[in-house]
Amino acid sequence: MSEICVPPPQRLPCRDGATIAYYKSDGIVPGVIFIHGLLSDMTGGKAVHLERWCQTHGRAFVRFDCFGHGRSSGAFHTGTVGRWVEDTVAVLDTLTKGPQVLVGSSVGGWVALLAALRRAERVAGIAGSAVAADFTEDVLWQRLSCAARDELLRCGAIIVPDGDGKRPYRIPWELIEDVRRHLLLRDVLALHCPIRLIFMV
Repeated sequence: MSEICVPPPQRLPCRDGATIAYYKSDGIVPGVIFIHGLLSDMTGGKAVHLERWCQTHGRAFVRFDCFGHGRSSGAFHTGTVGRWVEDTVAVLDTLTKGPQVLVGSSVGGWVALLAALRRAERVAGIAGSAVAADFTEDVLWQRLSCAARDELLRCGAIIVPDGDGKRPYRIPWELIEDVRRHLLLRDVLALHCPIRLIFMV
């Protein structure tokens, strides 16, 4: 059986010299933009399946890797929610035309909501799977012991396990601070497009 040749992603340059890796399919609008979750990337099953669906139906589609993920530049431990929102807005502004539906997985759902608040006139709808809005404050921070919080404040970072406990990752204090500027679930969202979200429990 012959192997399927996957072309390398295209790259969108950012103002600070970083690059965003992406795949884009042209088609009708509203187009679809997929935003992956924390420590995931644009090659995940949801992104690829949605791309195939859009291509089959002739609908425009973009999937991309946020800063510090996949084939985009940057290190994960220097990324923040605010930076990933900037990436999403750059993709929306530069790679698409007309109305777009933002589809986010996990933290990508949180990023989609924040990006939509920045570009409400461009967003036709939002769909989120296992949306993890505010999770670093409401879940991660609340579950840290006093000793772990002290270590985070003293050392500037802490190592925590992922959801299945198999792949620990580093959470820097900068991420926690940044998140507190992007909390969403404490107020009414000023969005008027159709929104369908499935939240983590």
